[in-house]
Amino acid sequence: MQRNFQVMIVDDEPRILRALNRTLSTVPGITVVTATGGKEALAKFKESPADIVISDLSMPEMSGNDLLEEITNIAPETIRIMLTAHKEPEHIMAAVNRGRVSGYINKPWSDDELRAMVEDLVASREQYVKRSIVGKVLGTAAAPFKKSFEDFVGNSPSMQRVYNKLEKAAPSKASVFITGESGTGKEVAAFAIHNLSQRKNDAFIALNCAAIPSELMESEIFGHVKGAFSGAVSNRDGAATLADNGTLFLDELGEMDMALQAKILRFIQTGTFQRVGGTKTEKVNVRFVAATNREPHEAIQEGRLREDLFYRLNVIAIDMPSLKDRENDVVLLARHFLNCFSEDEEKPFVGFSDDAEAMLKRYSWPGNVRQLQNLIHSCVVMNDGPVISAEMLADHLTSSELMASGITPSQQTVSADSESISTSPAPVVSQNQSTVEPLALMERKAIQQAIALYDDNVVKAASALEVSPSTLYRKMQQWEE
Repeated sequence: MQRNFQVMIVDDEPRILRALNRTLSTVPGITVVTATGGKEALAKFKESPADIVISDLSMPEMSGNDLLEEITNIAPETIRIMLTAHKEPEHIMAAVNRGRVSGYINKPWSDDELRAMVEDLVASREQYVKRSIVGKVLGTAAAPFKKSFEDFVGNSPSMQRVYNKLEKAAPSKASVFITGESGTGKEVAAFAIHNLSQRKNDAFIALNCAAIPSELMESEIFGHVKGAFSGAVSNRDGAATLADNGTLFLDELGEMDMALQAKILRFIQTGTFQRVGGTKTEKVNVRFVAATNREPHEAIQEGRLREDLFYRLNVIAIDMPSLKDRENDVVLLARHFLNCFSEDEEKPFVGFSDDAEAMLKRYSWPGNVRQLQNLIHSCVVMNDGPVISAEMLADHLTSSELMASGITPSQQTVSADSESISTSPAPVVSQNQSTVEPLALMERKAIQQAIALYDDNVVKAASALEVSPSTLYRKMQQWEE
C-alpha cells in the first residue's frame, strides 16, 4: 500500500495559499496542509512533521529563511522548497548554499510545472522512505556519513551535504544548476545525478561551453543539415539529439553566446529545436544539468548569463566545496589517486611519508581536486617509490605556491644526485685508525645502522637521517646492483 505524503504550504497571502492548495490537491498520494505564517507552520510541523515544506520567502514575524532553518534543525530529511518572486535572489542563493532549501518555485508559477515538480519530489521522498524502512528491517541502516559516493572520495561534512543533495536530486526530472570553483568536480556531480536517475541506461552528454568556439556551439548542441555552412558535408546529430531520454550537461554555461542562450531557454521550455540550416522541428526528452565556476548573479550583472535562463535551470542548486574546505579529504583523495596511478604506471608506490601528508594538508590547493590529481600523477611518473615524500611533492610545486600556503621549502633539500647523509654516527677518521674509509662506505654503514635501529622501517630511518625515503631506496638499489 502506497504511503500518503504530507505537503505543507506556507504563505501569508490567503489568495496565493488557496491557489497553491487547489493546484496541489490534485496530485495523487499527498495530503496538503496550509499555514498563514512561519510561526503557525512551525507549530503544525512540530505536531505532525511534513515530508515536503513549500514556504514563501517574505513573511511578517518569521521569514521563510528562518522557518526553513528551524525545520532543517528539527527534521533535516524534510524536503524544503522556497516560494519567491525573484525580488531577493541573493537571499535565495544564500539559503540554497547553506543547505536550507533544495530548490525554489517562481511566482507566478505554472500549475502544470508546479504539479510535475511536486510529483517528482514525492517520488524522491518515497525512495528515501523505502531505503530507510529496508535499512531498519535488515538492521543495516546506512551510516550517518559516506566515505565515498559514486565517483567521489571523501567523508567531510561539506561533501556529506553534497551527497545528500545529489541523492535527492537524481530521481527528479527537475533541472539542476551546479556552482563551484574549477576543479571541484562539477562534471562528476552531474554524472552522479545521471547515474542515480532512471535515465542511467541512456546517454550522458557533456559539453564544455568554454572549450567550443562560439560559431560552432549551436551546431554542437542542435546539430546541422548538409550544406548549412562551409564544411557541412552531411547531416550531423547534435548533443540534443544524442541526449534524448538521457542527460545533457552544459558546463561553463556563462561562456555561451547570449543569443544562443536564448535558443537554449526555448529548448528547455519546449523540448523542441531546429538543426542549424534546417526547417524541421524536432522534439526530445532531455534532463538538463548546468554548471559554472562563476558566481551566477555576478555573471548576470556582467551580461554573461541570461537571468531567465539561470532561473529556469536553477530548480535545484548544488554548490561544490573547494578542496581547502573539505578538511581531511585531501589525504583520502591523494591515497586514492596514488593507488590508481601506481597501478596504471606499474610503479610500486604504497603510501605517503608523514611529512608529505602534512604538506598535503597545509597546501591551499588553488586548482582543487584536479590539481591534486595531476600532482600525484606527476610524482608517480617521475619517481620510483615506494613512498611519496614531501620533497617529491615540492619538486612539482613552485616556491611561490608553497610560500602562499605558508610552507617554506626545506633548506636541507638538495638534489637527488648530490644528497648525502650528514648525520653519520661515526667520524670519518678515527683516532685509532691510520687510514680513512671512503665516504660512500661510511654513508652505507650509517644508513644500514639506522634501518636496523628502526626494525627495517625505511621511512622512519629516513626521517631520523633527515633525508627522503626515496633517497634511501635509491641507494639500496645501487648497492644491490
